[in-house]
Amino acid sequence: MAHPAATLTSLLRASTIQDHDEILKAANAAIKASKTDTDAQRTRVVALLKLDRFDDALRAIAEGGDALEKECLFEKSYALYKSGQLEDADRTLKTASASFKSSRAFRHLAAQVAYRAEKFPDAADTYRHLSQGSGGLPGEENDLKINLLATKAQMEWNGLSNILDEQERQPSRDHLEAFETAYNAACTCIARADFTRASVFLKRARDLCEASEDLSVEEKKTELLPIMVQHAYVLARLGKEAEAAALHKSIVISDISEAPTRAVAHNNDVAIGVAESNPYLTQRIIESVTTLSGSDKLFECQASIMRRNRYALDLQVQKFDGVESSTSKLILENPSRTAEAEIAGLGVIGAAAHARMQTGSKALKEILSLLEKRPTDIGLLLTIIQLYVQMKNPGPALSLLDAFLKRLETASTPDYEDVRFAPGLVAVVVSLCRLQGRQNSIRAELAKASRYWRAKPKESAASLLREAGVELLRSSNAEDIASAGETFEDLVAKSDKDAVAVAGLVASFANNDYAKVEPYLQSLTPVERLTAGADIQGLVNAGVASIPSSTPVSKKRSAEGEAEKPAKRRRQKRLPKNYEEGKQPDPERWLPLRDRSTYRPKGKKGKKRAQEITQGGIVKEEETLELVGGAGAVKVEKAPGVQGGKKKKKGGKK
Repeated sequence: MAHPAATLTSLLRASTIQDHDEILKAANAAIKASKTDTDAQRTRVVALLKLDRFDDALRAIAEGGDALEKECLFEKSYALYKSGQLEDADRTLKTASASFKSSRAFRHLAAQVAYRAEKFPDAADTYRHLSQGSGGLPGEENDLKINLLATKAQMEWNGLSNILDEQERQPSRDHLEAFETAYNAACTCIARADFTRASVFLKRARDLCEASEDLSVEEKKTELLPIMVQHAYVLARLGKEAEAAALHKSIVISDISEAPTRAVAHNNDVAIGVAESNPYLTQRIIESVTTLSGSDKLFECQASIMRRNRYALDLQVQKFDGVESSTSKLILENPSRTAEAEIAGLGVIGAAAHARMQTGSKALKEILSLLEKRPTDIGLLLTIIQLYVQMKNPGPALSLLDAFLKRLETASTPDYEDVRFAPGLVAVVVSLCRLQGRQNSIRAELAKASRYWRAKPKESAASLLREAGVELLRSSNAEDIASAGETFEDLVAKSDKDAVAVAGLVASFANNDYAKVEPYLQSLTPVERLTAGADIQGLVNAGVASIPSSTPVSKKRSAEGEAEKPAKRRRQKRLPKNYEEGKQPDPERWLPLRDRSTYRPKGKKGKKRAQEITQGGIVKEEETLELVGGAGAVKVEKAPGVQGGKKKKKGGKK
């Protein structure tokens, strides 16, 4: 019988062997013969990795002792990575020697671990260095391009697009050459909400995959399923729900091999037809088909969408208290992450639960008090602002936002500065000020944001700086123009291919520093080409166009769209019944009836009063009394005389 070690050596020398079970058996036999045979132990580990038995491989490394673990650092890191133990895999890689860390295999694995651990900037840097280096294997360049494009898509999804150059963000024609690059380019477009272009790339990816001669029928089926799932999602976002539903019906979700992709497909399938379904039944289906187990894990951007979908279903089935309690707990546990999309979205959902899904003034009344308990909750604040804007009342919204920004400016935690000048929050301030015609406030806010982000070059918000520079250039203030020049100068220093930044730099310094702008003049489009199709005489004849001035929004309801009111009919003058034209009207017609000279009261009492004021009645006598000391005299009515003497008493018996 041959020696186990010799059998193993002969098997390894046969380069055509693909049966890893046979290699594993031979390695186990060699280890039985000699437990200190390091080559046999390492062969067993590699065979277990080839058979996807990652937990067994980790146990085999642990059984081999420190010597084998030191020899199998790469294999151990790979097994930890494949079993979902990403932190342990990263820790193991860091213990390797400098020479081992510089190897291409090590850097490939380090990039994969960083990608799965969602450390996307680190993964992108590693892939760039590998692409620029030499010594790669045949076909490695294409794999690096695919992996780097996937990493960029994840950076877009996770709000890290500011780290990428503008050219890196845009898909190119090179991405249409292979179905993998076309698919990843489509994912990048989806992350930027460019669904029209994403649909084009997904169609191209599907056509290339179906026409590929390097893949078997089963391999094509495996590769096509994720493309179809993603395309159905894009069609739904484009409003083509009928096409999306038809495409989803052609997908056999159970055939999808990867559990995370299968969960996403189930979620999208339910979401497409959720409007017509029973929310209670939909909730049970979602909970049963989107739960993952073991090492299977969704990316955080996918998991957050799943959570929001569950919260939306909870609101539909009126689980308001549970939703409010859950979202409030997560928000309070992460006060410094309030500007992140995930935490801000929870604030919106919590506000909807607190208001019991009411809208308008009723919702405002409920959630305004909630803002006092969570004064740094951006999602809640933006919900209140949106409600005010929908009610055509941006004034209180801007006041709330100003108070919120002042609280952030006085906060002692440095993280709140990033929140204060977050591009999205600055955009909300600018929009509200524009609604009220507060142009100076817009420029002041953009100038402060520009100064802040220019001081942080590694985290520069290029889009915000670009818009701030354009707005400041419109000002007649010398300080604003100087600030615009500094902003564009900073953008050009980072990328001289940014056409907007170059044009802004030229416009900022053209009048006072020609030497600074002269090197960039050749890169701008000549004036002759820009004005080639302009009809100068026609413009002169048309006159000067007037720019409508931005006026503050009135709180009153606008008259647009209202039906034109008919003209009011003029009422005819009403005349008395006994009116005779030309006859003088009675001058006492405005007096009350009893005060007129023609008034004759009826009844005994009325006649008696009439006698007192007419001829034949009793005339009241008056007498003049002299005042003491010669101060004058006054007339008083004379008291009527008493007729007869004293009243006689009745006599009585004495």
